[in-house]
Amino acid sequence: MLWSTGAFGVYLIAMVAIGLWAYKRTVSQSDFVLGGRRLNSWVAGLSANASDFSGWLLLGLPGAIYVSGLGEAWIAVGLACGFAGSWILLAPRLRVYTQRVTDARVGGDSDSLTLPSFLENRFNDPTRLLRGVSSLLIIVFYFFYVASGLVAMAALFDQIFGLDPAPAIAIGVGIVVLYTVLGGFLAVSYTDVVQAAMMWLALLIVPVLAITALGGFSGLADGVAAKSDGLLSAVGGTSLDTDLGQWVSTDTLGWVVIVSGLAWGLGYFGQPHILARYMGIRSVKDIPAAATISVTWAISAMALAVLVGFIGIAQFETPLDSPEQVFPRLIEALSHPLVAGVLLAAILAAVMSTADSQLLVASSSLTEDGYRAFVDRDADPRTLLWISRGAVVAVALAAAGIALWGNSSVMDLVGYAWAGFGAGFGPILLLSVFWKRMTWTGALAGMIAGGGTAILWDILDEAFFGIGLYAMVPAAILSFAAIFVFNGLGRVSDQMAADFDRVEAEVRSGEEGGSAVASEDAKA
Repeated sequence: MLWSTGAFGVYLIAMVAIGLWAYKRTVSQSDFVLGGRRLNSWVAGLSANASDFSGWLLLGLPGAIYVSGLGEAWIAVGLACGFAGSWILLAPRLRVYTQRVTDARVGGDSDSLTLPSFLENRFNDPTRLLRGVSSLLIIVFYFFYVASGLVAMAALFDQIFGLDPAPAIAIGVGIVVLYTVLGGFLAVSYTDVVQAAMMWLALLIVPVLAITALGGFSGLADGVAAKSDGLLSAVGGTSLDTDLGQWVSTDTLGWVVIVSGLAWGLGYFGQPHILARYMGIRSVKDIPAAATISVTWAISAMALAVLVGFIGIAQFETPLDSPEQVFPRLIEALSHPLVAGVLLAAILAAVMSTADSQLLVASSSLTEDGYRAFVDRDADPRTLLWISRGAVVAVALAAAGIALWGNSSVMDLVGYAWAGFGAGFGPILLLSVFWKRMTWTGALAGMIAGGGTAILWDILDEAFFGIGLYAMVPAAILSFAAIFVFNGLGRVSDQMAADFDRVEAEVRSGEEGGSAVASEDAKA
């Protein structure tokens, strides 16, 4: 425990130090929310990874593979495709559009700092419902998303230090809130770079140690096959029965499970904490390099996480009571206490790297899309900055309550929030940057249909349908349908059409657009 405590202590001190460094560079609301839009390719790419994969990558995915084998990898395939697609299709246009779109209230470039403010300006919404409903969805779903990270954090502290959930969550929340409040977006992004490196190295080191101990890949394959041949099948057919303490045969995966897994990829088009990296990158010119870095990291990290799940099956003679703890258990079983402390700190890094980003987006929405939009539009920038910092604390406390008194796994909480954001925002954002004739009525209908279905689907499915389909699928379909059905009730103004053409030209010019942004950053 001494080695682990020391490793955790060094890691936490480093995170706070980065927060203090960023504090001196965070002097306005724009700095706090988007870091002044000055992230380079490496920071934007790796920060997108760290803010995305969280405890799901190091706990949820290996645990799912441990329980059911290769059939659970369909989620990873869907995520890899969706992540690459969002960088290619959405990142360049969102970066330019959020800055250039005309302010719906006062005219001129809006420099929209949040997705709700962008949607209001993009569609010149006369009712302001788009901004209100979208900010409400962000706040509600982030309570559950942040809570998922805190559940993972509590499990980690319990395993390493024997702490009860309440003090474990209090310690984790305290550190995350401290550096997020201090440095805002810059602190979150630069700590993400460190955290992304730690996560990837941990996922590499453990398989190397384990496969060496098992006698190579052939030994690993034999060890897995000895538990059940179905574990190595991409269409499943095996599941861990914890009561029997062994893997048992099940039906092979049907289309519902495979489609549900692949549908996770749709979520990338609507996750505000990931899209913030696209909005905060320095220029369109930096996006191709950032995308290459980010997607390469994501695919390799998920492949290693899948490998970790299989290693757990082969390594442990007695099946684990808690499959989501397979990675920490492997770390403890295979490495020296000092190395174990560093590797376990990587799991904490995974949790923190997502929780901080989500806290920041939720607090920004409360401030920008709540206080500034509906209470005091002309609020002093320094006042807004401190309101945002207070909102970080408020959201963190609410999420801690859900984590302490809820009763869901990391995977369940992540899945619920991921579907809500993916269906509530994904179809709208994707069409908003590619469809010139889209209107505010279509956007609002799509948001309500997608977000509402994501919230209600599990209840309806259990009561009436019994399909077992992931909520993302029906929610995204209904969102697209609602957009097209109700779009004609609104109109496209001359300013909206002009904005669309101007953004499209800047994105296509690439170098011209990047130079313009770079020169503005230099002036700032």
